[in-house]
Amino acid sequence: MFKTSIITVSDRGYRGEREDRSGQAIQELLCGLGFEVIDYRIVPDEKDQIREALIHAIDHLGSDLVLTTGGTGLTPRDVTPDATLEVIDKEVPGFAEAMRAESLKKTPHAMISRALCGVRKSSLIVNLPGSPKAVVECLKVSLPALPHALSKLKGDPSECGST
Repeated sequence: MFKTSIITVSDRGYRGEREDRSGQAIQELLCGLGFEVIDYRIVPDEKDQIREALIHAIDHLGSDLVLTTGGTGLTPRDVTPDATLEVIDKEVPGFAEAMRAESLKKTPHAMISRALCGVRKSSLIVNLPGSPKAVVECLKVSLPALPHALSKLKGDPSECGST
């Protein structure tokens, strides 16, 4: 069971002006797959608050996986990747590359995603898009590799090529 935190980044969601269907979609998709959602929160598109939520999820709650949704585009308020970059120890570009590649099959707008993934301590942070449809598509691309990545971060000594 991997302890997971979900952080929705949305000004309107934070103010209660919009239902958070993306965060709900993440929870539904993870249900029964070995991921325990230990924290769910909505924060505004403010870099300091996003950064604080990421640090809290990992440093204080002990989340193995933190999934963010929203704030990965090009508008001036889209700062989720910037906040993530400030708290990670190293990037894991393969997840973001795979998500963009899959999304490009559906829309050319995938090219403007700035989503990134990285490691803080022994936890993984994955930025997902804000649309409920896109969040499910991108998470489904990542799911096959997440357990292996999280096990490695927790110190699994087995060979990566072993069955």
